[in-house]
Amino acid sequence: MTDQTNRQFLLAKRPVGAATRDTFTFQQVPVVQPEDGQILVKNEYLSLDPAMRGWMNEGKSYIPPVALGDVMRALGVGKVIASAHPGFAVGDYVNGALGVQDYFVGEPRGFYKVDPKLVPLPVYLSALGMTGMTAYFALLDVGVPKAGDTVVISGAAGAVGSIAGQIAKLKGCRVVGIAGGKEKCARLVDEFGFDGAIDYKSEDVLAGLKRECPKGVDVFFDNVGGDILDAVLSRLNFKARVIICGAISQYNVSDP
Repeated sequence: MTDQTNRQFLLAKRPVGAATRDTFTFQQVPVVQPEDGQILVKNEYLSLDPAMRGWMNEGKSYIPPVALGDVMRALGVGKVIASAHPGFAVGDYVNGALGVQDYFVGEPRGFYKVDPKLVPLPVYLSALGMTGMTAYFALLDVGVPKAGDTVVISGAAGAVGSIAGQIAKLKGCRVVGIAGGKEKCARLVDEFGFDGAIDYKSEDVLAGLKRECPKGVDVFFDNVGGDILDAVLSRLNFKARVIICGAISQYNVSDP
Protein backbone atom coordinates (compact mmCIF):
# COMPACT_ATOMS: atom_id res chain seq x y z
CA MET A 1 0.00 0.00 0.00
CA THR A 2 2.94 2.35 0.54
CA ASP A 3 3.27 3.07 -3.19
CA GLN A 4 -0.36 4.20 -3.46
CA THR A 5 -1.31 7.89 -3.30
CA ASN A 6 -4.32 9.34 -1.56
CA ARG A 7 -5.75 12.51 -3.12
CA GLN A 8 -7.49 14.66 -0.50
CA PHE A 9 -9.40 17.93 -0.25
CA LEU A 10 -8.96 19.68 3.11
CA LEU A 11 -11.03 22.51 4.55
CA ALA A 12 -8.69 25.51 4.41
CA LYS A 13 -11.00 28.25 5.69
CA ARG A 14 -14.60 28.83 6.68
CA PRO A 15 -16.42 30.40 3.72
CA VAL A 16 -18.49 33.55 3.93
CA GLY A 17 -21.26 33.10 1.39
CA ALA A 18 -20.67 30.44 -1.25
CA ALA A 19 -17.68 28.13 -0.97
CA THR A 20 -14.95 28.82 -3.53
CA ARG A 21 -11.85 27.02 -4.75
CA ASP A 22 -9.70 28.63 -2.05
CA THR A 23 -12.04 27.23 0.62
CA PHE A 24 -10.15 23.97 0.13
CA THR A 25 -6.57 22.75 -0.06
CA PHE A 26 -5.67 19.83 -2.30
CA GLN A 27 -2.90 17.45 -1.31
CA GLN A 28 -1.55 14.03 -2.21
CA VAL A 29 -0.21 11.80 0.57
CA PRO A 30 0.88 8.15 0.78
CA VAL A 31 -1.73 5.58 1.77
CA VAL A 32 -0.94 4.18 5.23
CA GLN A 33 -1.86 0.90 6.88
CA PRO A 34 -4.61 0.85 9.54
CA GLU A 35 -3.65 0.68 13.21
CA ASP A 36 -5.52 -1.31 15.86
CA GLY A 37 -9.24 -0.59 15.67
CA GLN A 38 -8.97 1.02 12.23
CA ILE A 39 -9.84 0.06 8.67
CA LEU A 40 -8.57 1.15 5.26
CA VAL A 41 -11.31 1.77 2.70
CA LYS A 42 -11.01 2.49 -1.01
CA ASN A 43 -13.75 5.00 -1.77
CA GLU A 44 -15.96 4.02 -4.69
CA TYR A 45 -18.73 6.65 -4.51
CA LEU A 46 -19.10 9.93 -2.62
CA SER A 47 -22.28 11.93 -2.03
CA LEU A 48 -22.06 15.72 -2.41
CA ASP A 49 -24.90 17.08 -0.29
CA PRO A 50 -26.20 20.56 0.64
CA ALA A 51 -25.54 19.59 4.27
CA MET A 52 -21.81 19.85 3.56
CA ARG A 53 -22.14 23.64 3.39
CA GLY A 54 -23.38 23.70 6.98
CA TRP A 55 -20.57 21.42 8.12
CA MET A 56 -18.08 24.09 7.04
CA ASN A 57 -19.48 26.61 9.52
CA GLU A 58 -18.16 26.99 13.03
CA GLY A 59 -20.70 26.74 15.82
CA LYS A 60 -23.00 24.32 17.59
CA SER A 61 -25.13 22.12 15.38
CA TYR A 62 -26.43 18.57 15.15
CA ILE A 63 -22.92 17.46 14.17
CA PRO A 64 -19.50 18.99 14.94
CA PRO A 65 -18.11 21.24 12.20
CA VAL A 66 -15.26 20.06 10.02
CA ALA A 67 -12.04 21.28 11.63
CA LEU A 68 -9.77 23.53 9.60
CA GLY A 69 -7.07 21.41 8.01
CA ASP A 70 -9.14 18.22 8.11
CA VAL A 71 -10.34 16.25 5.10
CA MET A 72 -13.70 17.64 4.01
CA ARG A 73 -16.44 15.45 5.40
CA ALA A 74 -18.58 13.54 2.88
CA LEU A 75 -20.62 10.38 3.04
CA GLY A 76 -19.53 7.56 0.79
CA VAL A 77 -19.45 3.85 0.11
CA GLY A 78 -16.32 1.85 -0.45
CA LYS A 79 -14.50 -1.45 -0.10
CA VAL A 80 -12.38 -2.46 2.89
CA ILE A 81 -8.90 -3.31 1.58
CA ALA A 82 -7.13 -3.68 4.95
CA SER A 83 -8.51 -4.09 8.46
CA ALA A 84 -7.29 -4.08 12.04
CA HIS A 85 -10.85 -4.00 13.39
CA PRO A 86 -12.65 -7.17 14.53
CA GLY A 87 -15.97 -6.06 13.10
CA PHE A 88 -14.80 -5.48 9.53
CA ALA A 89 -13.02 -7.82 7.14
CA VAL A 90 -11.15 -7.27 3.89
CA GLY A 91 -13.69 -7.33 1.09
CA ASP A 92 -16.54 -5.83 3.12
CA TYR A 93 -18.37 -2.89 1.60
CA VAL A 94 -19.17 -0.07 4.00
CA ASN A 95 -21.14 3.17 4.18
CA GLY A 96 -19.83 6.03 6.30
CA ALA A 97 -18.19 9.44 6.45
CA LEU A 98 -15.31 8.54 4.15
CA GLY A 99 -14.38 12.13 3.26
CA VAL A 100 -13.45 13.77 -0.03
CA GLN A 101 -10.47 11.53 -0.74
CA ASP A 102 -9.54 8.32 -2.52
CA TYR A 103 -8.91 6.30 0.65
CA PHE A 104 -10.20 6.46 4.22
CA VAL A 105 -8.11 5.15 7.11
CA GLY A 106 -9.34 5.41 10.67
CA GLU A 107 -11.87 4.11 13.16
CA PRO A 108 -15.16 3.16 11.48
CA ARG A 109 -17.35 5.28 13.75
CA GLY A 110 -20.93 5.13 12.54
CA PHE A 111 -19.98 2.91 9.59
CA TYR A 112 -22.19 0.01 8.58
CA LYS A 113 -21.83 -2.78 6.07
CA VAL A 114 -23.74 -2.79 2.79
CA ASP A 115 -24.30 -5.51 0.22
CA PRO A 116 -23.72 -4.61 -3.45
CA LYS A 117 -25.55 -7.82 -4.45
CA LEU A 118 -28.84 -6.46 -3.13
CA VAL A 119 -28.76 -3.06 -4.84
CA PRO A 120 -26.08 -1.04 -6.68
CA LEU A 121 -23.72 0.76 -4.31
CA PRO A 122 -24.93 4.30 -5.17
CA VAL A 123 -28.39 3.40 -3.86
CA TYR A 124 -26.86 3.24 -0.37
CA LEU A 125 -26.15 6.96 -0.73
CA SER A 126 -29.63 7.82 -2.00
CA ALA A 127 -32.84 5.88 -1.35
CA LEU A 128 -31.17 3.62 1.24
CA GLY A 129 -28.80 6.30 2.55
CA MET A 130 -28.97 9.55 4.47
CA THR A 131 -31.22 11.34 2.00
CA GLY A 132 -33.68 8.45 1.76
CA MET A 133 -33.81 8.00 5.53
CA THR A 134 -34.31 11.75 5.94
CA ALA A 135 -37.29 11.67 3.60
CA TYR A 136 -38.75 8.57 5.23
CA PHE A 137 -38.60 9.60 8.88
CA ALA A 138 -39.28 13.30 8.37
CA LEU A 139 -42.38 12.67 6.30
CA LEU A 140 -43.82 9.78 8.30
CA ASP A 141 -42.86 10.80 11.86
CA VAL A 142 -43.24 14.58 11.57
CA GLY A 143 -45.59 15.07 8.63
CA VAL A 144 -47.83 12.09 9.48
CA PRO A 145 -49.52 12.08 6.04
CA LYS A 146 -53.00 10.60 5.72
CA ALA A 147 -54.78 9.38 2.62
CA GLY A 148 -56.39 12.34 0.89
CA ASP A 149 -53.97 14.92 2.30
CA THR A 150 -52.38 17.45 -0.02
CA VAL A 151 -48.59 17.29 0.40
CA VAL A 152 -46.37 20.02 -1.05
CA ILE A 153 -42.61 19.51 -1.33
CA SER A 154 -40.03 22.18 -2.14
CA GLY A 155 -36.75 21.12 -3.69
CA ALA A 156 -38.90 18.29 -4.93
CA ALA A 157 -36.57 17.04 -7.67
CA GLY A 158 -33.67 16.65 -5.24
CA ALA A 159 -32.41 13.57 -3.42
CA VAL A 160 -34.66 14.05 -0.37
CA GLY A 161 -37.70 15.65 -2.01
CA SER A 162 -38.08 13.09 -4.77
CA ILE A 163 -38.16 10.22 -2.25
CA ALA A 164 -40.50 12.07 0.12
CA GLY A 165 -42.95 12.63 -2.73
CA GLN A 166 -43.01 8.98 -3.70
CA ILE A 167 -43.61 7.92 -0.10
CA ALA A 168 -46.47 10.41 0.15
CA LYS A 169 -48.00 8.91 -3.00
CA LEU A 170 -47.80 5.45 -1.43
CA LYS A 171 -49.77 6.88 1.50
CA GLY A 172 -52.58 7.96 -0.83
CA CYS A 173 -51.84 11.69 -0.81
CA ARG A 174 -52.12 14.32 -3.51
CA VAL A 175 -48.49 15.37 -4.03
CA VAL A 176 -47.35 18.65 -5.55
CA GLY A 177 -43.68 19.43 -6.07
CA ILE A 178 -41.92 22.77 -6.40
CA ALA A 179 -38.76 22.69 -8.52
CA GLY A 180 -36.77 24.87 -10.89
CA GLY A 181 -37.11 24.33 -14.64
CA LYS A 182 -39.36 22.49 -17.09
CA GLU A 183 -37.19 19.37 -17.14
CA LYS A 184 -37.27 18.90 -13.37
CA CYS A 185 -41.00 19.55 -13.18
CA ALA A 186 -41.68 17.07 -15.98
CA ARG A 187 -39.62 14.45 -14.17
CA LEU A 188 -41.66 14.95 -11.00
CA VAL A 189 -44.90 14.12 -12.80
CA ASP A 190 -43.76 11.66 -15.46
CA GLU A 191 -41.13 9.67 -13.54
CA PHE A 192 -41.80 10.15 -9.82
CA GLY A 193 -45.59 10.12 -10.04
CA PHE A 194 -46.35 13.53 -8.52
CA ASP A 195 -49.84 14.87 -9.18
CA GLY A 196 -48.62 18.35 -10.06
CA ALA A 197 -45.56 20.57 -10.25
CA ILE A 198 -44.79 24.27 -9.84
CA ASP A 199 -41.83 25.75 -11.69
CA TYR A 200 -40.60 28.55 -9.44
CA LYS A 201 -38.29 29.80 -12.19
CA SER A 202 -41.05 30.53 -14.69
CA GLU A 203 -44.21 31.14 -12.66
CA ASP A 204 -45.42 32.80 -9.49
CA VAL A 205 -45.30 30.20 -6.71
CA LEU A 206 -48.40 31.51 -4.94
CA ALA A 207 -50.39 31.36 -8.18
CA GLY A 208 -49.13 27.84 -8.77
CA LEU A 209 -50.19 26.80 -5.27
CA LYS A 210 -53.68 28.14 -5.84
CA ARG A 211 -53.87 26.14 -9.08
CA GLU A 212 -52.40 22.86 -7.82
CA CYS A 213 -53.72 22.97 -4.24
CA PRO A 214 -57.28 24.32 -4.48
CA LYS A 215 -58.16 22.73 -1.13
CA GLY A 216 -55.07 24.10 0.63
CA VAL A 217 -51.98 22.34 1.99
CA ASP A 218 -52.05 19.70 4.74
CA VAL A 219 -48.34 18.80 4.83
CA PHE A 220 -45.44 20.95 3.65
CA PHE A 221 -42.02 19.29 3.33
CA ASP A 222 -39.65 22.25 3.09
CA ASN A 223 -36.11 21.89 1.77
CA VAL A 224 -35.67 25.49 0.63
CA GLY A 225 -36.93 28.12 3.07
CA GLY A 226 -37.08 31.80 2.11
CA ASP A 227 -39.76 33.15 -0.21
CA ILE A 228 -41.09 29.70 -1.13
CA LEU A 229 -41.66 28.87 2.53
CA ASP A 230 -43.51 32.17 2.99
CA ALA A 231 -45.75 31.41 0.01
CA VAL A 232 -46.71 27.92 1.18
CA LEU A 233 -47.36 29.05 4.76
CA SER A 234 -50.10 31.31 3.39
CA ARG A 235 -51.93 28.26 1.97
CA LEU A 236 -51.83 25.98 5.02
CA ASN A 237 -54.98 24.28 6.24
CA PHE A 238 -55.99 24.11 9.91
CA LYS A 239 -53.79 21.59 11.75
CA ALA A 240 -51.36 21.36 8.84
CA ARG A 241 -47.87 20.00 9.51
CA VAL A 242 -44.69 21.73 8.31
CA ILE A 243 -41.45 19.75 8.06
CA ILE A 244 -38.44 22.05 8.20
CA CYS A 245 -35.90 19.73 6.59
CA GLY A 246 -33.59 22.23 4.91
CA ALA A 247 -33.20 25.86 3.91
CA ILE A 248 -30.90 25.73 0.90
CA SER A 249 -31.92 29.21 -0.24
CA GLN A 250 -30.27 30.56 2.93
CA TYR A 251 -27.08 28.50 3.26
CA ASN A 252 -24.85 31.01 1.46
CA VAL A 253 -26.55 34.15 2.76
CA SER A 254 -24.09 36.29 4.72
CA ASP A 255 -26.53 39.05 5.74
CA PRO A 256 -29.88 38.69 7.56
